[in-house]
Amino acid sequence: MNYTPETVRIFVVEDDPLYMKLVRYIAELNPDHVVHAFEDGKSCIDNLHENPKVVILDYSLPDISGKEVLQAIKKYDPEIQVIVVSSQESINTAVTLLKHGAYDYITKDNETKDRLLNAINNAKRVSSLTQQITTLKEELNQKYEFENTIIGESPAIKRVFKMMNKAVKTNITVSITGETGTGKEVVAKAIHHNSDRKSKPFVAVNIAAIPENLIESELFGHEKGAFTGALARRKGKFEEADGGTLFLDEIGEMDINLQAKLLRVLQERELTRVGGNEVVKFDVRVIVATHRDLAEEVKQGNFREDLYYRLLGIPIELPPLRERGQDVILIAKHLLRQFAKENKLGAVKMSKEAQNKLISYPFPGNVRELKSVVELAAVMCEENEIEAEDITFNSLQKEGQFLFEEMTLRDYTFKIIRHFLDKYDNNVLLVAKKLGIGKSSIYRYLKEMEEG
Repeated sequence: MNYTPETVRIFVVEDDPLYMKLVRYIAELNPDHVVHAFEDGKSCIDNLHENPKVVILDYSLPDISGKEVLQAIKKYDPEIQVIVVSSQESINTAVTLLKHGAYDYITKDNETKDRLLNAINNAKRVSSLTQQITTLKEELNQKYEFENTIIGESPAIKRVFKMMNKAVKTNITVSITGETGTGKEVVAKAIHHNSDRKSKPFVAVNIAAIPENLIESELFGHEKGAFTGALARRKGKFEEADGGTLFLDEIGEMDINLQAKLLRVLQERELTRVGGNEVVKFDVRVIVATHRDLAEEVKQGNFREDLYYRLLGIPIELPPLRERGQDVILIAKHLLRQFAKENKLGAVKMSKEAQNKLISYPFPGNVRELKSVVELAAVMCEENEIEAEDITFNSLQKEGQFLFEEMTLRDYTFKIIRHFLDKYDNNVLLVAKKLGIGKSSIYRYLKEMEEG
């Protein structure tokens, strides 16, 4: 028999031939139902490999009890919905069976037909929703497998994978560093979704994006009337993330006065909302990220040393794209496939010349910039093949871009001096101070530049 996606396989386990006929008739009122009948419990259990969605089970069977059959079904597959039908109207029996996983308990009487129809339809919906949830969880887990989350095979990225694998095995704090656009939040999410906290919330907070006077309320919550505009009690991000992971992005931007409060909260594992007295306990795994050198910030007095050591945990340093070699092409192709699929462009290829152009560029904006470049190229190219001329770099960080050009030391020197003169309105004295050379040296280089 050919089964359609709508087909639902139903087992009926009943030793009374007349009642079996009735139940089968009820179940087959829907043409999408394929019903298999069994006269005893063992036959049902032996055929569970056919994966029924719903089992209609008589409680009193000639070989084994309905309870034993129910337990065997749930052991084989907890997602199979079991409707128990019995001639005994026993509340204790019904409660026991429901505790062991039965979806419903129906007594054999004049209303059995309607109740059984409703139970079958509802059980099917539960089974379908359960399957959807299982599928979504599987897709989510697959999405956040490290190799799917971060594309690359370079030694630098393999070191990152190694540290991530260590991070998921415990609840130790993780500190992620790296330039803007290297994927710090992506790594944080991957660690969360591969840890034993994956069923709980992942809450991300960008410290740099929150006004300084609101950060405390954002993190720890506030009580009604705590300040102007606080019209009701509000939970903070620590409470929202309870049981899960709190990701504090750009932690290096936090005001040093608030750092002391954060340190106390992390040490005590409890907080007090702004304007309140109630002590709130929480269970949160903390992951922090920054593009700053926090050790240097500590030396400069901008970051508390005790908080620095509290947050260090497992340090994961994300390499910039320019240090990842052929990973640039692997990531570009992945982004290209993704963009083409989302925009129904069909397969889009990249010529060798286009790939060489990508490899030779330093990508100061890292993966975020690569994504922008690839997507624009996909739109601009002809006949679904990206050529070198389709790739345009519009970096906002062009000031130091000449450092990646092949020039003589003399030419580099001229470029540097010209750059700083333009930047400081030809103030030779200031430029000499910035570069740590005498102003006479700058005049000499300027003369040489004019002479060519």
